Amino acid sequence: MLPRIGMVCSTLVAEDRPPRFVINQAYSRAIAAAGGVPLLMPALADDQPLRGLFDAIDGLLLPGGADLQPSTYGESPHPLLGAVDPPLDDAELRLARWALEEEKPVLGICRGQQCLNVAAGGGLIQDIASQVPSALVHRVEPRSAIAHSVRVVEPESRLGEILGPGELPVNSLHHQAVGAIAPGFEVVAVASDGVVEGIERPGHPFALAVQFHPEELVPGHAASERLLRRFVLAAAARAS
Repeated sequence: MLPRIGMVCSTLVAEDRPPRFVINQAYSRAIAAAGGVPLLMPALADDQPLRGLFDAIDGLLLPGGADLQPSTYGESPHPLLGAVDPPLDDAELRLARWALEEEKPVLGICRGQQCLNVAAGGGLIQDIASQVPSALVHRVEPRSAIAHSVRVVEPESRLGEILGPGELPVNSLHHQAVGAIAPGFEVVAVASDGVVEGIERPGHPFALAVQFHPEELVPGHAASERLLRRFVLAAAARAS
């Protein structure tokens, strides 16, 4: 059987329509192309059904999305905090902690990197432009546009081995970033302005994250293809 990769849908509330669960199609397409079966998961508040979903998957993908609530990492809101999604925060943080505790493969992308760091006890930079001196532009459209390069600072890490040596051109679609690093995690890639672009937990079978969006760069971006494929392979190993 192909490994089942779960990803939580954001919540969308519009005045003229009932609440919906949504997620960008690129995540599912990228996971399918990498050899996995994408399973879309609702952001459920009750532990028992959410736990049932977690037990049914072989790997957890934490996608991009809204800003995390600052209360989840012990801060007050910054004036430039963007839209938040409390049900998504609650569901993803529980799922991420289960994946870390039970050594289930987990890959964070953009907000997903921030979520994984917060789930393990780390913090965030709430707005890069106003809080990071001489910051690069980290929110560039269209979604597949190359924005800047990242540099691996731990070449012997799992993520360093996947991304490869030297400078890697990537896209960028965020205004927040990892701040204080969670205990047990290490920074493995950074941008030239110091913004964290990759983290991982040594000793875990596969717990790592990137700030860029590999799902928007495939096919044709070799490092992104390797990253997604290695994640799916780790989930397959878990399933076997």
